[in-house]
Amino acid sequence: MNVLDDLMKAKIVALILDKKTELALEKLSEFYKVDTPEIVVGTIKKKRRTVYAVYVVQEKKIYALNSDIFYNPFVILHEYYHHIRSKLGAHRGSEKHANLYAQDFIDSYMKIVGQLNQNKTPIKN
Repeated sequence: MNVLDDLMKAKIVALILDKKTELALEKLSEFYKVDTPEIVVGTIKKKRRTVYAVYVVQEKKIYALNSDIFYNPFVILHEYYHHIRSKLGAHRGSEKHANLYAQDFIDSYMKIVGQLNQNKTPIKN
């Protein structure tokens, strides 16, 4: 699988936080050369009260419990991991791997934001 650099991961997280989740998924799908999954508000039977979101392979859709979940980078990236693993073969689709994938993006975002904050110089009056 191709590897994204920290800056690209941070940009993906920033897009999701800026409520541009569909664009973030498009950019990721472009990078991995896979179809972009659809993301919708809704639930599926037997998962209604147990998860924030779920990826349904047969439909190529991420179902989010509510619209707030659309803007939660960890949840969205976790479900996106299931999407790319189902498309790229060698399915290591465990929850652990999906969590690690999502956390890697969050860590990159925090690293880049930290670097940007360090480079800021205070404005003097």
